[in-house]
Amino acid sequence: MKLAYLSLGSNIGDKKKYLYDAIKLLDGYKGIHIVKLSSLYETSPWGYTEQDLFMNLVVLIETSLSPVELLDCCQFIEQELGRVRLIKWGPRVIDVDILLFEDETINTERLTIPHPFMTERDFVMIPLCEIAKDLKIDGITVETIIQKFDQKALKKVIA
Repeated sequence: MKLAYLSLGSNIGDKKKYLYDAIKLLDGYKGIHIVKLSSLYETSPWGYTEQDLFMNLVVLIETSLSPVELLDCCQFIEQELGRVRLIKWGPRVIDVDILLFEDETINTERLTIPHPFMTERDFVMIPLCEIAKDLKIDGITVETIIQKFDQKALKKVIA
């Protein structure tokens, strides 16, 4: 089994329900087991900012899937929950992104690992730090990376 980190986000409708439904689908998917789950965080939109607040979290999974098979799973879950892609970084019922997959580096038209914007996003790095503070990205621990963010900008949500 290999380890991978995923980021999940939602900003349409019942955000918590979409996130928890995605987690159930992930954990029920053949070849995936959820190991750790961060808290939920309410966050401001990134990129396209004229939209509702997001709820985000990060999960650590064990998987027997390849990175591309995991991407297929993530996209399947998004489709199952009704995601429609209209605007880049726009509103969505669910978003499931692969952040890291073992120590692999992949750069294809369809898949980039590590996720290219992860270290610029507080809503990814702060939940990631909660479950993997000693994890290193480009030789720097997640705990060190998050020092550049205003950690009060994210609101931890009590489930």
